Amino acid sequence: MTHVIKTDQEALDAAAELGARFATGSAARDADRVLPGAELDELSASGLLGITVPREHGGAAVSSRTLGEVFRLLSAGDSSIGQIPQNHFFFLNVLRHNGTPEQLAFFHAEVLAGKRFGNALAEAGTKDAQTFRTRITPAAGGGFRLNGTKNYSTGALFAHWVPVFALDDRERLNAVFVPAGADGLTVLDDWGGMGQRTTASGTVHLEDVHVPDEHVVPHHRTFSREETFGAFGQFLHAAIDVGIAEAALRDGGAAVRDLARPWWESGVDTAAAEPLVVQQFGELALRARAARALLGEAGDALDEADRVLAEESGTHGAARAAAEASAAVAAVRAQADTAAVSVSSDIFALAGTRSALDERNLHRHWRNARTHTLHDPRRWKVQHLGDYELNDIFPPANGIV
Repeated sequence: MTHVIKTDQEALDAAAELGARFATGSAARDADRVLPGAELDELSASGLLGITVPREHGGAAVSSRTLGEVFRLLSAGDSSIGQIPQNHFFFLNVLRHNGTPEQLAFFHAEVLAGKRFGNALAEAGTKDAQTFRTRITPAAGGGFRLNGTKNYSTGALFAHWVPVFALDDRERLNAVFVPAGADGLTVLDDWGGMGQRTTASGTVHLEDVHVPDEHVVPHHRTFSREETFGAFGQFLHAAIDVGIAEAALRDGGAAVRDLARPWWESGVDTAAAEPLVVQQFGELALRARAARALLGEAGDALDEADRVLAEESGTHGAARAAAEASAAVAAVRAQADTAAVSVSSDIFALAGTRSALDERNLHRHWRNARTHTLHDPRRWKVQHLGDYELNDIFPPANGIV
């Protein structure tokens, strides 16, 4: 039985409880690559996967700020589990922007019943991340045929629905919702990344999959108007990185207290009392806290932009609000990248040689940070932020800022 969450506070409480529970055993799951099927069923049953469903369809319609906190809490427990539902909410946002009333009613009911969306977005070997070869073509008798191969399909192995990005015969991008087990759909568990090892971010093959009209959403319409769509997806990625930074700080601090020996010149009895260790640990905490603060600021900017867009669509004020949200998200993406990678690496210098032993698996946080932050480059977040602040050039509407 899937619980239905009704308020932001209930969502935060559930995420805090699950995040703490997922932290237990996260090192062992990573070390042995034990996929978190039971944990994801628990996540579904908690009702957290339905928290952005509008109230008119029975959901909590939580704020972006709350959703960011939910992802941070889950990812601080186990960042692989935290990443898996990122595309679930991404595709709920696809539906929010361009789904028909009938599509919204159907898929919102699915989500409130505990169903999970995976993803089949990215393709390897194309010119760039915005180029797609997967196609839908009209089928005899109605609907479409879907063909292509997708990579890095986080969550697809665990999903009840596998949404796919595909071009139609007019080169327009569509989101195509394919039920798990559909004829012609094959999901492979062939993910071999050094980090985020239990996301099962493998390959999806689509061979003449029949898709009815009602499972196709015209995603290409999203960027024909002011939008926060791209910023929303990036915001969730940032929350995952903040969670990784906090997990590294938490577990690294335990290693300093439990394993490290003080430097003999310090004159203290424990590493945790050594002034230079305390100073450096404070610097790491500062990076993580700055990222968390920027996450809250970005969530507020997204919520404000969505309010303005609902009331003033087509105006300069709406465009400005959307740009400010994108800039705020670019800022937290850049800072969270720095925090996650540097905290998870630098903690070893304070915790000492024994912290590097495989049996402790403290290095999973660095592997997770380094892998997850490769989704798209930090340098372009900073570039767009600089252009916005210096030259008042709005970040581009490309779905990645």
